[in-house]
Amino acid sequence: MEAGDLLNQTTLVTHIRLRGLSVDQRVQMAVFAMFLTFYVLTLAGNILIVITIIYDRRLHTPMYFFLSNLSFIDVCHSTVTVPKMLVDTWAEEKLISFDGCVTQMFFLHLFACTEIFLLTVMAYDRYVAICKPLQYLTVMSWRVCVLLAVALWVGGTIHSISLTSLTITLPYCGPDEIDSFFCDVPQVIKLACTDTHIIEILIVSNSGLISVVCFVVLVVSYAVILVSLRQQISEGRRKALSTCAAHLTVVTLFLGHCIFIYSRPSTSLPEDKVVSVFFHGRYPPAEPHHLYS
Repeated sequence: MEAGDLLNQTTLVTHIRLRGLSVDQRVQMAVFAMFLTFYVLTLAGNILIVITIIYDRRLHTPMYFFLSNLSFIDVCHSTVTVPKMLVDTWAEEKLISFDGCVTQMFFLHLFACTEIFLLTVMAYDRYVAICKPLQYLTVMSWRVCVLLAVALWVGGTIHSISLTSLTITLPYCGPDEIDSFFCDVPQVIKLACTDTHIIEILIVSNSGLISVVCFVVLVVSYAVILVSLRQQISEGRRKALSTCAAHLTVVTLFLGHCIFIYSRPSTSLPEDKVVSVFFHGRYPPAEPHHLYS
């Protein structure tokens, strides 16, 4: 197939139909209320965290620097999918342009991958703070923090560009409907009128491997922290455990979704929508800060 023919086939699908979560109007209204509530709470909570950290000089520390980045990413990540889903709840036909779908996929993976890297960096920050407290300010200097922040954003961008590029190079000549309420690579590539076996392997190798490796690194880091806590006094141990438990909960929920979706071939399961609902409609739990205050 020549390049011109491939391009013509690719542009045949100009819009993609989203099935949404349900065809039952009552269920859609309940979902709308739930997502709207969580989205408002997510925006209000995370924006408040960022503003507080910016204006309170006592919070100008590496821990809060990464926390403000996490809050910013949470706002952006939720905004990629939730507003469109809320609008579609009231629409008879849930459509998104092909370009809009690609844009949604790009930013979805940009913020998701960046958050995975950030959670890993925050685990390292906790490891240094708990296991090597006397060296903390030296190891986690502002120069190191800025370099880590730049690196995780660059890594997320490279990941997102690679997946999006693989997706848009496929020919799309129909069908034009995906069984979801947002565009994601595993669902979209199933619309391609060509064999996507190699692409699916690359997706699992990329997204799945990143999720699994980061999860293993995080679990190992927390195992080391727990061993170190055995030598600390009870009050310090309680605070450290509280901090680590909250972070590990966020990590498990976030990476659990990524591993479930991206560590297998692009086959639809009934559980996919349920997992995606809790993932995109989540309200981030508050991070305990008393260990670092």
